[in-house]
Amino acid sequence: MTGNIYFQLFFTFFKIGAFTFGGGWAMISIIQREIVDKHHWIEQDEFLDLLAIAQSMPGILAVNISVVIGDRLKGVKGSVTAALGTIMPSFAIILAIAVFLTPDTIKNNEVVSRIFKGIRPAVVALIIAPVLTTAKSAGIGWKTVAIPVAVALGVYSGLPVISNPILYIVLGAVGGYVFHQHSLSTKISKR
Repeated sequence: MTGNIYFQLFFTFFKIGAFTFGGGWAMISIIQREIVDKHHWIEQDEFLDLLAIAQSMPGILAVNISVVIGDRLKGVKGSVTAALGTIMPSFAIILAIAVFLTPDTIKNNEVVSRIFKGIRPAVVALIIAPVLTTAKSAGIGWKTVAIPVAVALGVYSGLPVISNPILYIVLGAVGGYVFHQHSLSTKISKR
């Protein structure tokens, strides 16, 4: 980490926040490219772990991931710096919109409407890219994709017993614990 790390953190997350539309999921691949590939601040495995932590925290994913990465690099000051970098572009854009445009102006302005319609397909691509990258890095293949598909169908079904997402969180935790214990016992028995 050369130069002023706080400036680098702020500028990196400011750039990500300024040029990414679609929320936290759309930012993940860009954050990964900047943090892991370009700056080499953390390794890919650690990025996936920090992403899991950020997802489990309440709040906006983009801010959460900037906070955990900033904390990992430089503690509380790094967290604040990275979070401010992520938040400032959105704050400035929303402030400018609030000052210059009214809700009626936005609804009735054909140019603004077309801009938002044009952004939609790009946002979908920005959301799909990190899902595929993360799945590949986590070792998720066609066989293991059955679990999230089954959970999504169960939640979507609307049936009272199986549509509760908390059920799947508990089942996932129990399944992870059982799998981990089985893996440990297999390693011990092979010695």
